[in-house]
Amino acid sequence: MNLAVRGVYQLLFPLLCLCAAPFWLLKMARRGGVDRRLWQRLGIFGTPEEFEPCGVVCVHAVSVGEVMMALRLVEEWLEHDPEERFVIAATTSTGFQLADQRAPKGVRVIYSPVDLSFVLRRMFRRFEPALIVLIDSELWPGLLDLADREGIPVALVNARLSPRSARRFERFRLLAAPMLAQLKLICLQVDEHAEVWSRLGVGRGTLEVTGSLKFDLGGKGTLCSIRRDEFEKMLGGFGPGRPVILAASTHSGEERLIAEAAQSIPGALTVVLPRHAERREAVRADLERAGFEVVLRSRFKPPRDPDKAVLVVDSTGEQRDWIAHADVVVVGKSFLARGGQNPVEAIAAGVPVVCGPCMENFEPLITELREIGGVESVSGASLERGLRAVLESAETRRRQSNSARTVLERHRGATMRVIECLRGLLPGGHA
Repeated sequence: MNLAVRGVYQLLFPLLCLCAAPFWLLKMARRGGVDRRLWQRLGIFGTPEEFEPCGVVCVHAVSVGEVMMALRLVEEWLEHDPEERFVIAATTSTGFQLADQRAPKGVRVIYSPVDLSFVLRRMFRRFEPALIVLIDSELWPGLLDLADREGIPVALVNARLSPRSARRFERFRLLAAPMLAQLKLICLQVDEHAEVWSRLGVGRGTLEVTGSLKFDLGGKGTLCSIRRDEFEKMLGGFGPGRPVILAASTHSGEERLIAEAAQSIPGALTVVLPRHAERREAVRADLERAGFEVVLRSRFKPPRDPDKAVLVVDSTGEQRDWIAHADVVVVGKSFLARGGQNPVEAIAAGVPVVCGPCMENFEPLITELREIGGVESVSGASLERGLRAVLESAETRRRQSNSARTVLERHRGATMRVIECLRGLLPGGHA
């Protein structure tokens, strides 16, 4: 990053933070994430420096999805190198809470520092990172610039660049190219991505195709969906033997869309998991306006009219095990919002998947799945037809699940391949 660009960024970014802070804090308060540890965002820590790990591999992750990948990476790395020291830095309160609950013993969990040089220097002095690992698409200009000047290698793993982001980078290539050049390693999910990064000026020697951490079914952090007695009893309260349509990680309006599509399917029960549990009241109000009786998981009681009832799971961290009870999973953020949510947990559990047209955040995986018949891809208007096609044919469900797992098998072992690449960046490491 040249001196002029660095100066402009360091001037404008604090102003942006000040403007955004009230909204950011309100959002975190709704998710129960406001506590004294938020001072870590400014490089202020309560723990004395002498008790902190030093010479760490610092893994930056934004929210829940990226934190799950970070945990998988760290857990498998520790299996092979138990003396390695790690810090996981999460950006959102939900991501921080997940990392804090699930991180292996000895792994330090912090909030990601604000991308300002004086804050970053505090974090660097405290933990003396030997390597910084960014997950997915988290590129922070200040962090990249300071790490480059301090001689700390930075790697981007599970690299994702949507077509829109690629166009934006190409439009501002003169600014983006110096920033991307500060990355010492970019681990790509598939071969096809290499050409996109090369067009942005990234040297081929920086690129490694490893597969996807998110889609690696064989990684250490891969957990299986488990049927829970508690969930079974709740579902039994709606009547025995009903096919369960699980609307997973839904966004505004999708809960009603999916429930209305499922309503005409004989015996079908809709279970909704909103992407953000704090939306429970908005979700309930929207479904009740449509004539449904809403049962909240947090205050469960059997419905008065099971045929008109919808179960809303207003809790976090349970989606994987609710999938084990589903006959079909409908992917949220793919109908009325853009980008889509992760279909992999359902595929790994052998549950067929129905998604909408907006799944661009999971390219090229979603294209492969569609081409091989690994998902039922429909519009909002044809959602009922898509659900019927899956639920009414056991052969369709079996064929779709098998095809989807075939696609994911291509990413098996990705976690270990990423680790081997990262080891080569460490002092005394090996490629």
